[in-house]
Amino acid sequence: MNIVLTGFEPFGLESMNPSWEAVRALPDQIGPATIIRYCLPVEYRAVRPKLLEILRTHQPYAMICIGQAGGRAMITPERIAINLMDARSADESGYLAEEEPIRSGGPDAYFSGLPIRSMVSRMQAQGIPAAPSLSAGTFVCNCTMYHLMDLIAHEGMHTKGGFVHLPYLPQQAAEKQSPVPSMALETMIQGLLCCVESVLPDNV
Repeated sequence: MNIVLTGFEPFGLESMNPSWEAVRALPDQIGPATIIRYCLPVEYRAVRPKLLEILRTHQPYAMICIGQAGGRAMITPERIAINLMDARSADESGYLAEEEPIRSGGPDAYFSGLPIRSMVSRMQAQGIPAAPSLSAGTFVCNCTMYHLMDLIAHEGMHTKGGFVHLPYLPQQAAEKQSPVPSMALETMIQGLLCCVESVLPDNV
């Protein structure tokens, strides 16, 4: 059983991205699941072909994309991705999206295929700050979740897909001019372990 987790490269003025730092630190095996990791570029147009390649190559039981949400204090599994790209800053390719659909003619939104309540409850039971989120924003994280769910639907796959946001790391927060929440890398790793465990089928 393959479970794919993706993180992102650093973007903007950041020297690191907590999503990739946490994903690459996960063990190679979690229960019966073999963990496969990918680091994605923070680029709207590069996301879909990369996700399609990953899905077709590994045919994963589940695929969980992870991103950074600076300013949040908790690990937040996303419930929904909307068909919109809109940001005040360009992605890492220099492309600035302003009120554009992710896929012209596509559904307005997709819901996560992950067990959000179970993931949050498992994290909270271990003392990890966690809560469901109703907005993945309108930058590349939301775009990634939308493409993931759209591809799963169009490829006729049974992969459980979704997205989880992580706070800043303490090293990042220390570089900010005003106070922002952060979370230790070890806590993030434990939180992602809980997320993967929640996705595993009960009968395995």
